[in-house]
Amino acid sequence: MEKLKIGKYEFNSRLIVGSGKYPDFATTREATLASEAEMITVAVRRVNITNPDEENLMDYFKDTNVQILPNSAGCVTAEEAITTFRLVKEATGIDIIKLEVIGDTAKTLYPDVLETLKACEVLAKEDFTIMAYTNDDPIMAKRLEDAGAAAVMPLAAPIGSGLGIQNKYNVLFVKEAVNVPVIVDAGIGCASDAAIAMEIGADGILTNTAIAQAKDPILMAKAMRDAVRAGRMSYLAGRIAKKPFATASSPSEGLIEFGRS
Repeated sequence: MEKLKIGKYEFNSRLIVGSGKYPDFATTREATLASEAEMITVAVRRVNITNPDEENLMDYFKDTNVQILPNSAGCVTAEEAITTFRLVKEATGIDIIKLEVIGDTAKTLYPDVLETLKACEVLAKEDFTIMAYTNDDPIMAKRLEDAGAAAVMPLAAPIGSGLGIQNKYNVLFVKEAVNVPVIVDAGIGCASDAAIAMEIGADGILTNTAIAQAKDPILMAKAMRDAVRAGRMSYLAGRIAKKPFATASSPSEGLIEFGRS
């Protein structure tokens, strides 16, 4: 299967996982490796990847091919996000980032798309490879692409809700609006949600809570891995057209005629 290309980076896996809500870093590592994801997003304002004197998540992935993807969770302004990523790049050298600026921190955790756009414009000029978390609006997705985003990440449903894709058509509209990868982010609850997103044309999936808080995170990680692969293959294969009536699977011509007495 073809690689997922995001800016100058290439990945074999189209599944991206998160690092939050696990009981410890060891479980995070085990589930991530089971998923065969090649990127794990990390809320750098909440999880340590920069201080070598404390338990550091990066240490758990040193011997793997998993790329750390810093995100700006907790930032509510463009300035906060910009400062966060500048510090991360200086401390770690990592320049591929998940940009998110949250507008409603109390209930929906919906993004502030205007602040996200402002941050994207600045960070793109500083040669960051930006994956921008946004709402499922094709117009904003296009503006983020024009501002320098290497991928757009529309939410499927509120973060951590597990509601699945609430508006498949908007994901389709976003996909049609941009020429960069579309990674469905937030709201995935189970493997079938991931498969559906991939079948309608998403280039990848990011999920965290669905794996980390499953009864068996390792097994769910494997299920997500297989669902993303199956969904992508189904999309590439091309589904049959939907019809209102039955269509026989075998031809009607040349039917054997039975005699009547």
